[in-house]
Amino acid sequence: MSGLNDEPDSPELPSAETIPRSRWRMQLVWLVPIVAVLIGGWLATKAVLERGEKITISFKTGEGLEAGKTKLKFKDVDIGVIETVNLSADHKRVVARAEVTRDVASLLVDNTRFWVVRPRISGGTVSGLGTLLSGSYIDVDVGNASKARREFVGLEEPPVFASDVPGREFTLKSSGLGSLDVGTPVYFRRLRVGQIASYQLDPDGRGVTLKVFVNAPYDQFVKADTRFWHASGVDMAFDTNGLRVETQSIVSIIIGGVAFESPPDSALDSTDGASAIPNAQFRLYDTRADAMKQHDRIVDRYVINFLDSVRGLTVGAPVDFRGVVIGEVTAIYTRFDRAHNRFSIPVEIEIYPERFTSRYQKGRAGGRISDDPRGIANYLVEHGFRFQLKSGNPLTGQLYVALDYFPDAPKATIDWSASPPELPAIPRTLQSLQDSVTRLLAKLNNIPFEGIGNDARTTLRTTNALISQLNTDVVPKAHDTLNSAQTALDSANSMLQPDSSLQQSTEQAMQEMTRTAATLRTLADYLARHPEALVRGKSEDKP
Repeated sequence: MSGLNDEPDSPELPSAETIPRSRWRMQLVWLVPIVAVLIGGWLATKAVLERGEKITISFKTGEGLEAGKTKLKFKDVDIGVIETVNLSADHKRVVARAEVTRDVASLLVDNTRFWVVRPRISGGTVSGLGTLLSGSYIDVDVGNASKARREFVGLEEPPVFASDVPGREFTLKSSGLGSLDVGTPVYFRRLRVGQIASYQLDPDGRGVTLKVFVNAPYDQFVKADTRFWHASGVDMAFDTNGLRVETQSIVSIIIGGVAFESPPDSALDSTDGASAIPNAQFRLYDTRADAMKQHDRIVDRYVINFLDSVRGLTVGAPVDFRGVVIGEVTAIYTRFDRAHNRFSIPVEIEIYPERFTSRYQKGRAGGRISDDPRGIANYLVEHGFRFQLKSGNPLTGQLYVALDYFPDAPKATIDWSASPPELPAIPRTLQSLQDSVTRLLAKLNNIPFEGIGNDARTTLRTTNALISQLNTDVVPKAHDTLNSAQTALDSANSMLQPDSSLQQSTEQAMQEMTRTAATLRTLADYLARHPEALVRGKSEDKP
């Protein structure tokens, strides 16, 4: 064996060297978990950095809200999701907690609005039909406030207009809501230019306050003296031009509407006048006719004491002067006059002195025709101007108060010591006719018709007796006399015939009278030539 090892041709094996192990050397197997930890940390950091803002929105009901499903959208882009839906501590509302993306956190300000989008029909508009398939979601309208906010109260109804829609909002005061609702259209010259944004009952319960939004550029036509009125239904009028029917649109007939316009003679022209400021307050009139009435600066109040019936006269009835409305009735009362023991009807009226002046010929300062209004009123009353009730519509029986000239009116004066002053009146024509008929009937009642009837019956009996006597005594004799007269007439007629002897004798007598007349004419001529013949006689003619 040793010999084999001593062979010179066999190579020598290298000797192993021991290398000491480094204490920092990492084994390859630990690389995977380290990478996993790094990735996890990166993901965790990213999740923290990308985590959205937490907000809470409270609603009256939880209709359409589902945790993990209901989305929050802004301009139809998903910006968050509802995480939980719970009841509030007092169990009166539903609180939805949502998470929105961090990039929209700056939009969560004090006046940001949230509402649930679901199918709705309101104010003539239909919205949210797309949610029938996709389900409800929460829409967001970003406000313009600077203060951040994370707790919100959701709207039960969607807003009529978004915050970024150009236009202006105005306030309307009305005695009642009528057929108006949120979303009801607003019209200008029959164009739809806006809608009703909201309404609420006044704190005193005497009216309603409405907010209307007019879109740009139509909001520039709302002036300081613009008039708003209910444009609901159909406005019908019958005047000298016939039957007139007006309406804003078919939609306004069904769901109502509001229209506005400036008066035709407005000092603020629709193009040159200054536009109304945002949230300016206006009155909402019932009809266009009421809205376009002339608004007078000067108002004089009087009372008229009528003795006849005022049935058909209502508050708001016009006071008319020869076809021009110069005022209106404001109140109607009853009064008992102890001095004369009779009832009367005091009617309070408002007179607008400016309407007595022409727009082409201005009155005195202040809009009156005289600096002495009492003097003018006394002059008119002294010269026969009186107030009278007249029928405005024979079909409906409506009355109005008319001021006119009555030259035969009894003397009267104005009681300026009363408050308001009392103006004189005369009964209306129908009442005067009725009084005349009453007086005539009173006179007729004083006639003794019974005595006259008895005398007439006595006279009638006497007349009947006289007629009977005439029939028995006078009539036969009169009949004989008439027969004799007829006989005499027949004889005279026969005598006057051409061939009768009387006619011939008469003709001969006429001939003789003619000859005699000729002889007399001859004698008269001779005597005219020889008047001495009356003494001497007719002389013989010498040869």
